[in-house]
Amino acid sequence: MKKKNKFYTVWIGRNPGVYSNWEDCKEQVNGFEGALYKGFLTIEQAQKAFSEDSDHYIGKTSGSLPVAKSLPSSIALPIENSICVDGAWNTQTNAMEYQGVYFPNREPVFHAGPFDTGTNNIAEFLAIVHALAFCKSNALPSIIYSDSRTAILWVKKKKAATKIERTESNKYTLSLIERAETWLNNNEYSNEVLKWETDVWGENPADFGRK
Repeated sequence: MKKKNKFYTVWIGRNPGVYSNWEDCKEQVNGFEGALYKGFLTIEQAQKAFSEDSDHYIGKTSGSLPVAKSLPSSIALPIENSICVDGAWNTQTNAMEYQGVYFPNREPVFHAGPFDTGTNNIAEFLAIVHALAFCKSNALPSIIYSDSRTAILWVKKKKAATKIERTESNKYTLSLIERAETWLNNNEYSNEVLKWETDVWGENPADFGRK
């Protein structure tokens, strides 16, 4: 289970320092040319990083700290005209659901489920396709963000490479996958589907908050 960042170090920005949430960090780096910043799990890690050179953390491994990512300048910050999607899977009940929200105000766009049977990857895949169909039907040029590399790959290949076995309980879930694959194969779209960079930006705004 992936832990979420809670603290942010800003080495270069309007007011360099350590910040306890993404919104405060964003104020320091959004639109600031050459900004350097990174998310950390604890304030101790963030403060230690701030006292040292950013080169030790951007694109490198430092001791027990997470590996920092050096992102292209084009995605140094989330694109605001976007829809973020996420899926949730209950390991106890096997039920899944997914949702989409507008970024940055987190206004709900859609929610589907819970469905009796599924997996997290299936929920993430369906969420992306739902967002693409929504954007096409409403002529929206929005970017689609997902934090699932697997689901993004499935969408690009227009095929959900799930190994879930067909049972009586997952008939409906499998029918949703088939409908999503059919839509991908029969429709063209211009919306980009991009990875939500959790390590840098914090938790996906569409996250269900059940970690």
